[in-house]
Amino acid sequence: MAPEQHGQPMSVDTTNHVVVAGTGPVGLISALAFAEAGFGVVLAGPSARADDGRTTALMVPALKFLAKLGVLDSLEPDAAPLKVMRIIDGTSRLIRSPIVTFRAGEIGEDHFGLNFQNRVFNAVLEKAVEAHAGIEWRRAMVDSWTLEPNKVNAALSDGTSVEAPLAVAADGRNSPARQAAGISASVRSLPQAALVLNFAHSRDHAFTSTEFHTETGPFTQVPLPGRRSSLVWVLRPEMAKDFASLDDAALSLRVEQQMQSMLGRVTVEGGRQIYPLSTLLPQRFAQNRVALVGEAAHVFPPIGAQGLNLGIRDVDQLVEIASKYRDDTGAVEALTSYDSARRPDILARTSAVNLLNTSLLSDMLPAQLARSAGLNVLGGFSPLRAFFMREGLRPGSGFSSIASSLRSPRSQRDASTD
Repeated sequence: MAPEQHGQPMSVDTTNHVVVAGTGPVGLISALAFAEAGFGVVLAGPSARADDGRTTALMVPALKFLAKLGVLDSLEPDAAPLKVMRIIDGTSRLIRSPIVTFRAGEIGEDHFGLNFQNRVFNAVLEKAVEAHAGIEWRRAMVDSWTLEPNKVNAALSDGTSVEAPLAVAADGRNSPARQAAGISASVRSLPQAALVLNFAHSRDHAFTSTEFHTETGPFTQVPLPGRRSSLVWVLRPEMAKDFASLDDAALSLRVEQQMQSMLGRVTVEGGRQIYPLSTLLPQRFAQNRVALVGEAAHVFPPIGAQGLNLGIRDVDQLVEIASKYRDDTGAVEALTSYDSARRPDILARTSAVNLLNTSLLSDMLPAQLARSAGLNVLGGFSPLRAFFMREGLRPGSGFSSIASSLRSPRSQRDASTD
C-alpha cells in the first residue's frame, strides 16, 4: 500500500537528483524525504537485518517529520509513548545527585515521544520506500565513489553504477562516502560497551523511562507496549561480555537489582547484543557533492535519546536546503549552507552528551560536584527544567519560550494603555 499523501505532493522528476548510500533508518528516511519533496532518488544498500533487537525512541519533532512522510500511522500501534523521563543517580560515590523527573505535561505535551522496536520501524520504512514511485532502490552496496566537479558516480556491487549531482552519505560511522569526499573525522574509542536487550516486568512502567547514572555509564530503561521495556546498559567491555554470558535467571536478577525492583520481577528476553562505544565528529558535514547525515555525521554515547533524532534533523535541513538549489543540489553554495546550518545543533548535542558521559566516568570530585549541582538545579527549578525539556525536543524552542514569556508582560501593559 502506498504511503498516504499529505497535501498536494510535488510531481516527481525521474532525473536522478540524489543518490542515497545506506539503508538504515536514516538512509530510508532520507530517500523518502527527498522523494516526497519531488526529487528523483536512487537508494543503494541491502535490506536491514531482521534480527535487530534494539529499539529507537523518537521525540515529537521527529514523529511529526515521519507523519509528513506518511509512515507514522503504521508505526504507532506497535509503539509506547514516553510520558515521564527520570534520572536517578545509581552511583555509590560521596557526591550524589537527586532524582530529577521530567513530565511531558509540564511543557504542554502529551508525551515526549514514542519508542519503537527497530525491526518494526525498519519494516515500515522499507515498505514505504518500495511503494514510492520517486525512489529506485538498488539492493547493492556502493563499491567505490568517483567525485567530479559536477556530479558523483557510485559504482555498485551488482556491477551497475549511478550518477547524481548529490550523494547523501547515510552509510554509517565508517562512511566510505565521507572518506571519498576527503572529509576527515575525529574518532575516539571509549572504554565502554552497550549491552542491549528487552525484558518483561511484573509491574506497569506507567510510560516512564528511567535512566540510572552509574560509574560505568547510563543504565536506561525505555517502555515498550504492555509490561515490557527495552534496556541499554553501558558497562566496561569486559563486564558487558560477562553479563551477556549469564543465564536468563541470573541476568534477570542483575537487571532487577539495578532497577531497584521498581518494575517488580524482571524476565529478560532473548537476543542480547553488545555494541562497543565510540565518538566521531567530522571536520565538515558536507564537501565535494557529499552531504553527511546520521552516524556518518555524528556518533556519541547513548544518553538522552539523541542519536536518531539528530539524524532526522540532518535530513530535514538537507532536504530544505536542496529544495532551494534544485538546479544543482550538490552545488558548493548548497553544501556550505548545509554545513553551516547543522554545525551548531550537532556540536551542542555532541558536546553535552560527551560531557555528561565523561562526568559519569570521572572519579574527580569537581566533576561529580558539577554534575550533582546541575541536576540539583534542574530538579528544584521548574522554569529551567521546562527550558531543557523544550530544548531537548526542539533546538531553539527553549529560548523562544523565554522570549515569548518576556514579551507577554509588555504586551499586556501595552494593551492596558490603549
